[in-house]
Amino acid sequence: MMIGYDLLLKSHPADVEMERIAQLERQLTEVARQSNACRLLMTVPGIGLITATGLVAATSGSVARFTRARHFASWFGLTPREHSSGGQRSLGRISKMGDRYLRTMLTHGARAVLQASAASAAKGKELTGINKWGLEVRQRTNHNKATYAVANKMARIAYGVLRDQRAARPSYKRRRTLIQSN
Repeated sequence: MMIGYDLLLKSHPADVEMERIAQLERQLTEVARQSNACRLLMTVPGIGLITATGLVAATSGSVARFTRARHFASWFGLTPREHSSGGQRSLGRISKMGDRYLRTMLTHGARAVLQASAASAAKGKELTGINKWGLEVRQRTNHNKATYAVANKMARIAYGVLRDQRAARPSYKRRRTLIQSN
């Protein structure tokens, strides 16, 4: 007896994995809908469902233990190492200390922000906020440095959003919100 083609396709490991990924994404979406901190974080450009839920899981939605936004960004390893002596301030590479997963997620979000900004600029659209700033940084330096600078800025904006419990300023707001408020 021959096995039906539909049954064969459904049992393919790639299909099973895709269904599992879709199931996990639905669960994360439900968690994000119930979390005010996730909804607020998703108003920051470059921070989506996975990054927002990861940030909330890591911080419990509170940034009270961080005195400044720079400390929050350095917690992810996104601030440059400082080698200072006397009155000389010398900044080096990013420290890469802290949570590697969240640093990676913020970096991917920053790359997306830069790519979307470049596409919008090429179409002649007016850029504001972090989009404009990111392209200006990229013009002054190389793409990777600009990516980490934007990731650092995103972490600092996320700190402000979580501290004040308000959505990102309108100049930073997304055109399309992935999760609507209840």
